[in-house]
Amino acid sequence: MNVPAVDLDAYFKRIGYDGPRDNSLATLRRLHELHPQSIPFENLDPLLGRPVRLDLAALQDKLVQSGRGGYCFEHNTLLAAVLRALGYSVKEATGRVRWGVPPEVRMPRTHCLLIVGAEGERYLTDVGFGGNTLTGPLHLDTRDAQSTPHEEFRLTDEGNGVVVQEANIGGQWLQTYAFDFTDAPPIDYELGNWYTSAHPSSIFVNGFMGARAEEGRRYGLRDNQLAVHIRGGATEKTTLKSAAELRDALTDLLKLRLDGLVGLDDKLARLAERTS
Repeated sequence: MNVPAVDLDAYFKRIGYDGPRDNSLATLRRLHELHPQSIPFENLDPLLGRPVRLDLAALQDKLVQSGRGGYCFEHNTLLAAVLRALGYSVKEATGRVRWGVPPEVRMPRTHCLLIVGAEGERYLTDVGFGGNTLTGPLHLDTRDAQSTPHEEFRLTDEGNGVVVQEANIGGQWLQTYAFDFTDAPPIDYELGNWYTSAHPSSIFVNGFMGARAEEGRRYGLRDNQLAVHIRGGATEKTTLKSAAELRDALTDLLKLRLDGLVGLDDKLARLAERTS
């Protein structure tokens, strides 16, 4: 079976990258910064009952050519192909979401991430964690706070794994997700992707989550609740009250193309009726 090669020209055009095509740390940092600014996080396909495919041809068509976004399995699978084509060593792993989850609740392995080798060191690389996604890689062998183009993050040890924490405005460290270094073969991604996109209780089936970063700010949309967070400052929250306002947020702030999404306006109208 012929496996399609990743189209680096198209991907670089999509994210606005025109730098070196090497496997340096500087290139990894720049790709990691640009990707979440250009390819948004969104779950419109699960919300509309459409299948989510992880083969490279489908990912390139959706995220690169069609102006859409996706969630972690899509973002990080695409980025892994790009990084391997540039000569990086890439290992897939899975994690358990901690953000907004009570401490006593143990979540399934429905988040995915990459462990990337660059210049002899290992880096956590993850462009698919929604409104809290990293915008820069994290060095895996330090537990000090690490800066990214947006927030500070740090890694803490927990058993045989690691917890990723984000610093909020008040100086508190909030857990985002936990992971270990177990290899995740493609079937693990397929299983997590199916659960995330099709299980009746999945949050991605029952509501909308969208996000995009840009220089100095982040946009987040949960159902009809829009949040605009300024780096180092306050978060402005707005309730969107119509399908038209939601569509404008999807196109103007998240930069999504919405061609061919049958039934979208009906879904947006229902989301606009929700109360927080």
